[in-house]
Amino acid sequence: MAPRPAPEWRVAEWFGAPAPITLQSFRGRVVLAVAFQMLCPGCVAHALPQASRAREAFAESDLAVIGLHTVFEHHAAQGTKEALAAFLHEYHLGFPVGLDAPDPEGGPLPLTMRAYRMEGTPTTLLIDRRGNLRMQAFGHLDDMRLGAAIATLIAEGTVPETLGAAEEGEGCAAGACRVEPQAAD
Repeated sequence: MAPRPAPEWRVAEWFGAPAPITLQSFRGRVVLAVAFQMLCPGCVAHALPQASRAREAFAESDLAVIGLHTVFEHHAAQGTKEALAAFLHEYHLGFPVGLDAPDPEGGPLPLTMRAYRMEGTPTTLLIDRRGNLRMQAFGHLDDMRLGAAIATLIAEGTVPETLGAAEEGEGCAAGACRVEPQAAD
């Protein structure tokens, strides 16, 4: 996928966040966003546990993990704030979750889902440190594939250390040990 600016999320309410969240607030970090529905078996069995594993595997300074509850079916059963709050209480997700804003004209697709042209749930979004959408995948992703994609995006924003580089001087410093100069025989 060619990088393109990620559309801003349109969220009616945030859960597990002290204040509303914007993509702009995550500039400088990679963002993993998982769009889900609480009645979607693939979301509950695979996508949400995978997002939790990603939250545990990567430093928060490098990766922000977000859930987006994007209800496009069974609105009466799962489209309310109260239903989502109960679901989140039961599943103890360790990352913020936004309730995707409903279409003000009454259409079935919520606004963020429509902006990203999602095919359904689960949908995984990876956004780079500059706010560009770098991956959008519908359905379950293999953990190794997702982890490699996250690590690649994290690495893009870091400067690798030069192999063998150490500060000038004697002894061990900066992760390397220098041979002390020997007197000439």
